[in-house]
Amino acid sequence: MGEECVDMKMEGVEEKCKRSERGHFVLIHGIGGGGWCWYKIRSLIENCGYKVTSLDLKGAGIDPSDPNTILSFHDYNKPLLDFLSSLPHNEQVILVGHSAGGMSVTDAIHKFPKKIKVAVYIAATMLRTGFMSQQDVKDGVPDLSEFGDVYDMGFGLGPEKPPTSVVVKKSLQREIIYQMSPLEDSTLASMLLRPGPIQALQSARFKEGEGAERVRRIYIRTTHDRVLKVEQQDAMIRRWKPQHVYTLESDHSPFFSAPLALFGLLVKVAASFD
Repeated sequence: MGEECVDMKMEGVEEKCKRSERGHFVLIHGIGGGGWCWYKIRSLIENCGYKVTSLDLKGAGIDPSDPNTILSFHDYNKPLLDFLSSLPHNEQVILVGHSAGGMSVTDAIHKFPKKIKVAVYIAATMLRTGFMSQQDVKDGVPDLSEFGDVYDMGFGLGPEKPPTSVVVKKSLQREIIYQMSPLEDSTLASMLLRPGPIQALQSARFKEGEGAERVRRIYIRTTHDRVLKVEQQDAMIRRWKPQHVYTLESDHSPFFSAPLALFGLLVKVAASFD
């Protein structure tokens, strides 16, 4: 397993674009996000000649579903699974997941290993079989208790039942999620973030699929992350070692705070696995 620190420079990216065979990136957002959060990265990658699909999972982005009605992870992740199922049998994608989107990537690895050329986890939950143990929860679930009462919650099953959706309060989103990002991007996010189906995510458990271990994985650490702490990221990396680890000096949202560095890194990964 190699590890490399990435700075903000674009050095070498143009050369990689020129010599790399164009592939297909599939970008998966975290809880409460949507395909919109990749707008900078998508533009850069498409301008480099790649095909890009940025999906909305169920109840996210412009998907009309009420997140309070999405109670299973299979239901939540169905847009990605349906998309992979629809691909031609000989097409492989570069599957990229951010934050809780890492769970969607892992689910896809187990169910469609032959469709994935390489899986990239960006500040993402990377657990081989999902939330099967207390250690999985400790490593993979954000602990925001230091910020106090941070969530607005929805109770789709009634006030006496556990919450069915959560979203970080608008007043705290920049401090926690986007502290290094341009103000215009954190403002955009505050307008577009939706409550995420927390029960569905907490229920994520995976049966290991045949061929899943042959899927190559890359992890991108974010050293100033206040959501998924770097200690949690490192714990998951140790427990399920990827082929390579990169490090970005960014907050939890490098698609806003370090877009050029992230773009260059994704193009590098694509070129490396051609």
